[in-house]
Amino acid sequence: MIAPPETFRVATRRTTCDGSGDGIPAALGHPRVWLEIDETGFVDCGYCDRRFVLIGGPTDTAESSTRA
Repeated sequence: MIAPPETFRVATRRTTCDGSGDGIPAALGHPRVWLEIDETGFVDCGYCDRRFVLIGGPTDTAESSTRA
């Protein structure tokens, strides 16, 4: 079974992703991309499939967070 992608709760509608974290240095991630959360309340990174959920947005639930 494939593990679900990481989910991050963020406080602003604009965020960045470079694929780094949890022992992965930025040099081994992917190019930094700016992401914009729309009315759905979340956005997925096109490189690594991480999901960024807007805190207090329509899809923000306790179950949706794997990382804060």
